[in-house]
Amino acid sequence: MNRTVCKRLFVSTLFVVVALVVVAARAQNSPQAATSAAGAGQNSAPSAAKTASQQFKNMQILKDVPADQIIPAMQFISASLGVECEYCHVEKAFDKDDKKPKVTARKMMEMMFNINRENFEDHREVTCFTCHQGGAHPASIPAVGLQERLPEMTKDAASSEAAKPWAESLLDKYLAAVGGAGAVKRVTSRVEKGSLTGLGDQTVAIEIFAKAPDKRISVVHMKEGESVTAYNGKVGWLSVPRRVHMMNAAESAGACLDADMEFAMHVKTLYPKWTTMPGEKIDDHETWLVVGRKEGTPPLKLYFDQNSNLLLRMVRYTDSPLGYNPTQIDYADYRDAGGVKIPYRWTISRPGNKFTVQVEQVEQNVPVDDAKFVPPPPPAAPPAH
Repeated sequence: MNRTVCKRLFVSTLFVVVALVVVAARAQNSPQAATSAAGAGQNSAPSAAKTASQQFKNMQILKDVPADQIIPAMQFISASLGVECEYCHVEKAFDKDDKKPKVTARKMMEMMFNINRENFEDHREVTCFTCHQGGAHPASIPAVGLQERLPEMTKDAASSEAAKPWAESLLDKYLAAVGGAGAVKRVTSRVEKGSLTGLGDQTVAIEIFAKAPDKRISVVHMKEGESVTAYNGKVGWLSVPRRVHMMNAAESAGACLDADMEFAMHVKTLYPKWTTMPGEKIDDHETWLVVGRKEGTPPLKLYFDQNSNLLLRMVRYTDSPLGYNPTQIDYADYRDAGGVKIPYRWTISRPGNKFTVQVEQVEQNVPVDDAKFVPPPPPAAPPAH
């Protein structure tokens, strides 16, 4: 695996924020493990209390936001423009202003903030993606034949809208489809082994260890070493050889969903408001889209098979100072595992990257050592010169 692919693996792991594949650990519930996790968080998170200008050099626009929000903001820009970091930044010297796109980006952020403040009561209605739509240069001329008007609702669509089921009933049907609350509760641990394909069409081995209620760690075996994603219910982390990233609160929120072994039981309580609408077709399956909403947080979108009631897709978002970073997880190849139906394949997608995990072996209710969920020590500081 070359340096570029390794870097993309780390960045995409950050972006997915523990999305089920290089998927997440839930480090400790035992008192000793919790103490270890808290210590690791304190050692590696002084930056969490700092502002961006206190941690990074030459911050001019986002200088007052928390330092741990800068990487998500950069990821949002990268996804909105379809570019890599080096499009704006000098490699290994990110504080320099030698590239014109970086200077332009500052002006564009100021313009965006002003538009939202003056026209939308400071709500984030306009973002980088509004104009760029995945391109480095916004298109200023409409494409020939481009249909910009949404088609009017057909009679069939209107009928489907009127007949749509209650969101809460679909969530209940989902729990029943996976085996019911009793079967879900009987699974106290799960060990999965399989392969991960993507990131340059490479296939590497992956192991996932989960322990109820919310401990989970995934280990991707690369040539250069192990790539790990983990979370302990309070703090999560991601690591590749010689690099460790402790998750911020927004990243941990996504990791929490992945690690919850009783998600089908708990999902209805996660959001105070749920709505239903017809969903898009996924692999020839008609779906219902159930959306959870809570004031001040990104929505959660769940697509359920209209026939089997199983979850086929989850779309969630990680907030950043500039906009929401999306993560889509598609679930497939459901099989029975000790009375509970689980997906043996899932595909994680986000702007510019996509990879798939195929599970080949599952063991349930087997011993899983709590030591697996202890966060790594922070990387050693480089020697002073």
